[in-house]
Amino acid sequence: MLAQRSSNWFSRFKARTIAFFSMAIAVCFLAVSCAGGGGSSSSTPVAAAGIPPEIVADYVHTVMAADRTAYTKHVVNRLKKLEGKEKPDGVLDAEATESWQQTDGIPLPAQMFRLGSEIASDGSPFTYNLISTWNINDNHAPKTEFEKKAMDTVNETGEPYKEYQEVGGKKYFSALYPDKAVAEACVSCHNTHPIHLERFPDKVFEMGEVMGGVIINIPLDEAA
Repeated sequence: MLAQRSSNWFSRFKARTIAFFSMAIAVCFLAVSCAGGGGSSSSTPVAAAGIPPEIVADYVHTVMAADRTAYTKHVVNRLKKLEGKEKPDGVLDAEATESWQQTDGIPLPAQMFRLGSEIASDGSPFTYNLISTWNINDNHAPKTEFEKKAMDTVNETGEPYKEYQEVGGKKYFSALYPDKAVAEACVSCHNTHPIHLERFPDKVFEMGEVMGGVIINIPLDEAA
């Protein structure tokens, strides 16, 4: 019964996510189609009309952060278990666990975020992901020079890092936003995770601290 409810819930989540990102990508292309007007000698697109890509990235990130925070605070925090550990204040007889697919549990916040990113980037040049200096999942490690520079800057300042970049001959506006611990579940899960303890034994996260970043890559369609 729990498995059936979980399946129905994820079907609704997938449909809503596809609808949202279809709209977001449409806004992105509306914004960037007005960037980099003809006659400009600069290699960096300049917004002439419409919504600048910087603002589009802020809008998209605001929705992402709100959904993830709501999921963490109002779903994960209400469960009776988190990664096999009892939660005295939990009210729902379920568990948030890394192996949620095998145990009929529910995904951890980072996993939920990744599920959305996989749906959004399917067949689309628009991408987003979580990255962290203290990554547990190797897919979340900063890989490119831009991601490493951006992550170092965000760790130091706690502020977003934004820049135009070229990847594979295509131009993107990329932004990395700080991913901060917004709930006790975030902190306790990471601090006690076996991989975290092995890789980063001296790193103990606290509430409100930067734990990583949300990277958003918006493709730019330069005007002829």
